[in-house]
Amino acid sequence: MNITVLGSGGWGTALALLLLENGHKVRLWSYRAEECALLQSSRENPLLSGVALPETLEITADIAQAGDSGLVVLATPSFAVRTTARQVKPYLAPGAVIVSVSKGVEKDTSLTLTEVIAQEVGEDHPIVALSGPSHAEEVGRKVPTVVVSASKDEPSAKMVQDAFMNQRFRVYTTDDVVGVELGAALKNVIALCAGVCDGLGYGDNTKAALMTRGLTEIARLGEALGGRKETFAGLAGLGDLIVTCTSMHSRNRRCGILIGKGTPPEQAVKEIGMVVEGYYAAANAKALADKVGVEMPITQAACQVLYEGKTPQEAMVALMTRDKKNESEESWV
Repeated sequence: MNITVLGSGGWGTALALLLLENGHKVRLWSYRAEECALLQSSRENPLLSGVALPETLEITADIAQAGDSGLVVLATPSFAVRTTARQVKPYLAPGAVIVSVSKGVEKDTSLTLTEVIAQEVGEDHPIVALSGPSHAEEVGRKVPTVVVSASKDEPSAKMVQDAFMNQRFRVYTTDDVVGVELGAALKNVIALCAGVCDGLGYGDNTKAALMTRGLTEIARLGEALGGRKETFAGLAGLGDLIVTCTSMHSRNRRCGILIGKGTPPEQAVKEIGMVVEGYYAAANAKALADKVGVEMPITQAACQVLYEGKTPQEAMVALMTRDKKNESEESWV
């Protein structure tokens, strides 16, 4: 199959190599011509140091070349998904399946990324979200990884499963697109908070509590927006949350560590040098929660630290001294 991967960051590059390994004809598109030229000459992506880019991997800055592909993978940062989908639309082959591998919620609209893509490319192209605990650095090094392919169109979800799956990359399928996308986006907020806890010098007890209660509020919002509760206990929920909160590969966690150590949030984001999705997702998550009337205290505390000048220490005290609660909302009902 001819496949084009739009976005030559670490994640797009790692997936392009995986698809190439699976016998597909793969093209990797870079937004910037100078980056394209660097990848072509060095045959290595600095974001995947030590991982060679075979000569059989085509690298281009011409998005029109996606026109021969039955599968088009959008691997840009979340803020660039809409413009990239709009840019590629005129060149899409009839019936081409679009795969969203970015994680986030669009600023201002609070739409999931598959909803953004659907607005731009129309109803003629099935859209699949591919997500799960999957650091680009590890996929690039062929570390065993398991993800989930989510689509309302079952044949398309299975097509993506077939295209990506091999002995070191396992893919499950689901029709719960909302649950998968929200789990993927909102876990970045909790991962940023986990990093703050690390920066403050808190221990395993704190992080375990944060992850558990963070998952609870992610699932609470996800269910309110149409996702299924069990999805948040799966790969795109709990799985992605664990890997992002505990690994130094996570730029969200690294950014949080800087904030916990006293670096102002905006400066911390700049120091990471790459997109910190959790910084932007926090505001989007709060907007969604306010819209549907869902309580998300950790996300609210994150917003206060990130945008309103509250110190992490103050936020922690406020969380720890909230009104007494029953752990299960369904207990004694």
